[in-house]
Amino acid sequence: MTTAQLTGPYQHYVYAYPHKTAYRALPDRPPLRSLWAAEDKRALSLYLHIPFCEVRCGFCNLFTRIGAPDGLTGAYLDALARQADAVREALGDPADVRFATAAFGGGTPTFLTAAELERLCDIAEQRMGADLRAVPLSVEASPATATADRLAVLADRGTTRLSLGVQSFVDSEARSAVRPQRRSDVEAALARIRNTSVPVLNIDLIYGIDGQTERTWRQSLDAALAWRPEELYLYPLYVRPLTGLGRHRTAPGPDPAWDEQRLRLYRAGRDHLLAHGYTQQSMRMFRRADAPPQGADDHACQTDGMIGLGCGARSYTSTLHYSFDYAVGMHEIRGIIDSYVATTDFAHAEIGYRVDAHEARRRHLLQSLLQAGGLPAADYRARFGSAPADDFGAELQRLADRGWLADTGPAHLRLTPEGLAHSDAIGPELFSPAIRAAMAAYDRK
Repeated sequence: MTTAQLTGPYQHYVYAYPHKTAYRALPDRPPLRSLWAAEDKRALSLYLHIPFCEVRCGFCNLFTRIGAPDGLTGAYLDALARQADAVREALGDPADVRFATAAFGGGTPTFLTAAELERLCDIAEQRMGADLRAVPLSVEASPATATADRLAVLADRGTTRLSLGVQSFVDSEARSAVRPQRRSDVEAALARIRNTSVPVLNIDLIYGIDGQTERTWRQSLDAALAWRPEELYLYPLYVRPLTGLGRHRTAPGPDPAWDEQRLRLYRAGRDHLLAHGYTQQSMRMFRRADAPPQGADDHACQTDGMIGLGCGARSYTSTLHYSFDYAVGMHEIRGIIDSYVATTDFAHAEIGYRVDAHEARRRHLLQSLLQAGGLPAADYRARFGSAPADDFGAELQRLADRGWLADTGPAHLRLTPEGLAHSDAIGPELFSPAIRAAMAAYDRK
């Protein structure tokens, strides 16, 4: 019996592999120029990270700080510009470099003022060479910071997708998740977004909040559907160490009753959205059937070629994933941001994980399988020269034995609906022993 079977369906949200807690300091500090020299740079993804929020939600374990002293956001953008210059130089001949997608995340990018957002876009375009009006550009926002002037900047600069973190339209549930907001303010923010030319609206909702019922969950779903968002993400609530909710958790460890509540609400939400004309793209992501297509579903980044700028961003080459230091605790985060702002040498990778051939195979399998469309074996064979069953036969058989792998034959691997429901157990179960060991040895801070 595996760890995932013993401890329930909610282990990790696998949005990237290897997990960042497996990263370690790189003693040789490899130059970015050498890391990118042999990489295919014709369709890169660009991600700019803004590590500031007006409040920190009780469930949040992202790399972000609350507020910013006078001058810090400007100094942070100065550092971001220095990093962009160094990275662009490391990429080599501009004729060989093309960006296919872009995203601003955080934190909350719209914590920046309208003028600072203009500068952020200038960094992406003028220093990195990304044509924001010609590629999909996704930006994250919160209701309080989705102001008309900020939205106008983002729309004018080519934003094609705006993701609003709502989590719940029920005020008491928002308070329970330590997310101070009122539904009236959320609705006003949604109206402002719909008044722009941004073609894709995504709304994030959370299930499993203390006091949430199927009735109140339906209320939030219907309130979101009233805006006909092109995309909806349904996230299970997690209570992680060092978060606001985590500090007040009295009984750490498995909670079968909570697991059952979350599974019940997930299934209710999934079925409700399917009945309202949405298609399921992954466990979390649902897209309106007539919505314009965006970039890779769920931002899976299963292929290489990600350039991350900012102190919480990751970059991916075919052999190394790298970033800056990571923390959840407020004191540590502030120190890392201060260090980033003071940095002048951005020409080397400092912290990361070297991805060997086996981990590359595992990553491709894992992040493809967690998409509703699954993995065509021919794509895997074309990239790696083998079949998924050759490399991961035992793992795939375990999924099939539980009824989580669809009976579609070896040519196409796809999870069943119940398999998708257990994505947060399947993903971690597919982690390699080496990644598990590195994550277990990580010193939380």
